Amino acid sequence: MPADVDKVVVTASPDAPGATFAGTELTATVRDAATGAVLATFTPPKLGAETALLVVEVYRRNGAWKVRAVGQGYSNGLGGIAADFGVNVEEPAAPAAPAAPAAPAAPTAPAAPPAPPAAAPAAPSAPSAPAAPSAPAAAGAGKINLDKGRVNLQKNQTVSLVKGGRPLLTSVRMGLGWEPVFRAGRRAKDIDLDASVIAYDANRKKIDACYFGKLAILGGVIQHSGDNLTGEGAGDDEVITVHLGDLPPEVMGLVFTVNSFSGQKFTDVAKAYCRLLDASGGELVRYDLTQSESRTGVLMAKFIRQFSGEWEMTALGQYVDSRTVRGMVKPGAAAL
Repeated sequence: MPADVDKVVVTASPDAPGATFAGTELTATVRDAATGAVLATFTPPKLGAETALLVVEVYRRNGAWKVRAVGQGYSNGLGGIAADFGVNVEEPAAPAAPAAPAAPAAPTAPAAPPAPPAAAPAAPSAPSAPAAPSAPAAAGAGKINLDKGRVNLQKNQTVSLVKGGRPLLTSVRMGLGWEPVFRAGRRAKDIDLDASVIAYDANRKKIDACYFGKLAILGGVIQHSGDNLTGEGAGDDEVITVHLGDLPPEVMGLVFTVNSFSGQKFTDVAKAYCRLLDASGGELVRYDLTQSESRTGVLMAKFIRQFSGEWEMTALGQYVDSRTVRGMVKPGAAAL
């Protein structure tokens, strides 16, 4: 960096004019360019009507570069951010893209530099999030990863499938299990549920689905263990194996689902869960459904491929009315 540059401001905005961040989750990741190792991550709190976001600041202090997590939203687009740095933008919708490069000129603003010393530790502390998996994800701090061992997810929490700064690209298995409920001390009748995984492209269009009627897709890169008709017995009832490193580049999302072909409701199901296992059978991530609804399908979890190459897994627990995997395609796409 030239000696007269003291700050770089990283911003983000939806591509479509006037679009907001509602329904999206944005994450900033700082990496070592040479090794690809993750140095810090930052996920801003839930966004809504914002049309632009000041994500992070990279600034020079006493000869050293630091990162400050900001997460400040703007409802008037990138022009609003530019205005805060003394740059006038007459038409925010058109010149929005050039506004971000102009931000580094901000060191002349006296108010910005004093803030980093108090807030600077926020971004570097994000990688320590695995010590308390439930809290950071809910608070929007940093993505959980696999460095601290097995991760227990709660609904809508996300884990980055990264360990030791390297993305997990080996074969993994998604085990899904359930049991019939007990009422008045008696076991309900057998529950015939079907586990599936649906592969989507970057436009959320279905590429293929793997289920009991199609046990292998994408040339065997995704495989299904076969149908379980009762749900009886301990352990996983159905298992789906995914060779992450061999997935075609057009596959950008995977949604794991469970549905009741016989029409039984999930109020008759107990202890439903999904868990991610490594190639040796070690449990990496687990998500237990903590509530049930009188519906016939549930989106259990989703995998999303990041532009940086790693995959992220998010617990969903979203119920829908569908008895077949075909009926899970649209809800699955909407959940990506």
